[in-house]
Amino acid sequence: MAEQQTREGEENGVSGCMSAVIPGWFSEINPMWPERLIGILYDDDVTMAIKHWSVTFSKRGTFLKGRKDLISGEIRLSGCNGLSATYGKVLVLDGVIQLTEKDECAYQEMITHLPLCSIPNPKKVLVIGGGDGGVLREVARHSSVEQIDICEIDKMVVEVSKQFFPDVAIGYEDPRVKLHIGDGVAFMKNAPEGTYDAVIVDSSDPIGPAKELFEKPFFGSVARALRPGGVVSTQAESIWLHMHIIEDIVSNCRQIFKGSVNYAWTTVPTYPSGVIGFMLCSTEGPSVDFKRPINPIDDANESSCQSNRPLKFYNSEIHSAAFCLPSFAKKVIEAKANAK
Repeated sequence: MAEQQTREGEENGVSGCMSAVIPGWFSEINPMWPERLIGILYDDDVTMAIKHWSVTFSKRGTFLKGRKDLISGEIRLSGCNGLSATYGKVLVLDGVIQLTEKDECAYQEMITHLPLCSIPNPKKVLVIGGGDGGVLREVARHSSVEQIDICEIDKMVVEVSKQFFPDVAIGYEDPRVKLHIGDGVAFMKNAPEGTYDAVIVDSSDPIGPAKELFEKPFFGSVARALRPGGVVSTQAESIWLHMHIIEDIVSNCRQIFKGSVNYAWTTVPTYPSGVIGFMLCSTEGPSVDFKRPINPIDDANESSCQSNRPLKFYNSEIHSAAFCLPSFAKKVIEAKANAK
């Protein structure tokens, strides 16, 4: 059937395109995006598959509150017109893509520099989650930072990242980094009041063990641990798929954080819908305008950075642009963010 559809596509001038209906599913394979197969289940679930997948590491067991699978794989494939296209190595947890070598920069750089470039001279930074080390790599670019704490619940994520993703896990090599293996919720509860200039929450989706990281008690702990005018940046889902979740996150943040409450987004091709968002909030104190960076870390300032790897995605222009929302999302998010 697939061969017949391909031939029909070629006869119609669409070489290599193929769509198929498997019971309950529509799927499309298209040479315009050779790395991906997109499938849509008729009850609105969406799945994305990666072609030419080979597993380089796989661990199955019961660890991290029920997490069962950790896989590192590699994608190598040939794109259109014989050009080489690759996502490189891929980190997967419980069947969910966490990062790929090709596009991890968009996520790691934005979740880090959106908050840190919005305040002057951050000195103490806490990362919750982020066991792959990518956020640490980005925090380390800021020469003003004196202390970087990270609390990651899963030691194996750290070990696998160091082994298979050294360009990401290089953040662990910075002497300012102190790793704590444990539950991020408990760590935040015990953090001394007013300790940190910034908290970055690199969490998975709000289901299972990560659900607590999106709820008011956790945000309350974050706010207490921040200094006046301190900032938090947290993963906040996709505007295309999760507006109902985003509404709740914005509402929770507005009730806890008495400074700024903003939503930003970026593109990450291997994440569902190709985009991911961030909540950016500040505590009461010196005002923070997240949309206008005051602590630039563009290529012109690379000489002061602690990382040898140049920025691939972030710059001051894309920083400001990240807060420009499509109308459907802007209306909902601003209503929640401005509610008293």
